[in-house]
Amino acid sequence: MERALNQLLAKVTKTFGDRLVSVVLYGSAAVGDHHEGFSDLNVICVLQQISTRELEESESVFRWWREQKNPAPLLLSEHEFQTSSDCFAIEFHDIKSNHRILQGKDIVSNLVVDDSFYRAQVEHELRSKVLRLRQKASGALSDQDVLRRLLVDSISTFCVLLRHALILHGVETSSKKRDVVERAHEKFGIDPAPFRSILDVREERIKPKELEPRPVLDSYLKQISIVIDAVDRLEK
Repeated sequence: MERALNQLLAKVTKTFGDRLVSVVLYGSAAVGDHHEGFSDLNVICVLQQISTRELEESESVFRWWREQKNPAPLLLSEHEFQTSSDCFAIEFHDIKSNHRILQGKDIVSNLVVDDSFYRAQVEHELRSKVLRLRQKASGALSDQDVLRRLLVDSISTFCVLLRHALILHGVETSSKKRDVVERAHEKFGIDPAPFRSILDVREERIKPKELEPRPVLDSYLKQISIVIDAVDRLEK
């Protein structure tokens, strides 16, 4: 991981020079919860400005990064980074909590996240991700391997959203997925069992074949619905 990040830093520094304000690693990789094969290396490159020149110059670097099985870095101007938190409250809360400044100015520490639309964004993301999971699962119930993969692929996103539901209810927790699940169990009364089972597969504590995907999916969706209802009941 560190080798890949150092290579990326060298490439973006060479490409953008003194126009590069900051490079930020965020997400699970920044806090030691990275699992090879499932976790991405998420990077933000903050520049003085973004024009077609910067987009053109970034093409070869970002193509190389995608070839390393990572999502392309986000390109933001410094002004955009400072003024976008109301639209992306979830993302900026995550960046504040789980980040590492890889190079340049620390643009995160003094950032104040605007929570004007935070509750609505959390509810929207929970509901849309449930709809998407149902949509995919409806075409995979006869294939246990595909269904297991859907569950494992979804767990990281739902743990992030559980954490934000907890924050909205005044409960602070670490970003570690298992910690989030236990706090959600305590706060919302959800059954942690389906989350634990999926995480066991993701972390290779058990073999995929040991997970019975249909009953796990059924319970998983029920527990997430409990959290959605709790977020929906908050003052709007």
